[in-house]
Amino acid sequence: MDLSDAADGGPSDLAAHEASKPDSRLARGAYAVGGVGLIGATLSDAIAVTGRHAGFNLLGSIELVQAAVVLLATSAMLIATITNNHASVHMLTSRLSTERARMMARVAAFVSGLTFLALFAGSLWISTELWNAHEQSELLHIPFRWLRFLWLVAALLIAWQFFKRAFAGSGGKA
Repeated sequence: MDLSDAADGGPSDLAAHEASKPDSRLARGAYAVGGVGLIGATLSDAIAVTGRHAGFNLLGSIELVQAAVVLLATSAMLIATITNNHASVHMLTSRLSTERARMMARVAAFVSGLTFLALFAGSLWISTELWNAHEQSELLHIPFRWLRFLWLVAALLIAWQFFKRAFAGSGGKA
């Protein structure tokens, strides 16, 4: 869809309309966590590849990358939610009036909030069952409980952001 409709004020891609720049502490924190994950994954892989060519091995580099991906994925979902930049298709809403499209965006935000609450509930159940199981990676013994805890916090924050958008009085702007 052509995003030029958004500038004309016609029925448009509302996400482009209402996307915001992350200026909150929450967004800055999410960017920091994602940055640590990105640097960690890149550094670990770079050392592992260099080591293979130089004659030494970085044991556990795959485990480090996997842990870093948890940081990256959770921060990416949270940032996309904060900035209202989730991927979306507007085949139907682009044909609705602006007010109806905003109402549908709020309904979608509410359903998305419920979805992340359900993901939180299921993840919490698994986490509580396995909290004392001392699950860890094989080589480096990275504990999974803290990665799950990070996900739980992120899932709650994402749900909160969606509900904030769903119940915003200004037609969907959070």
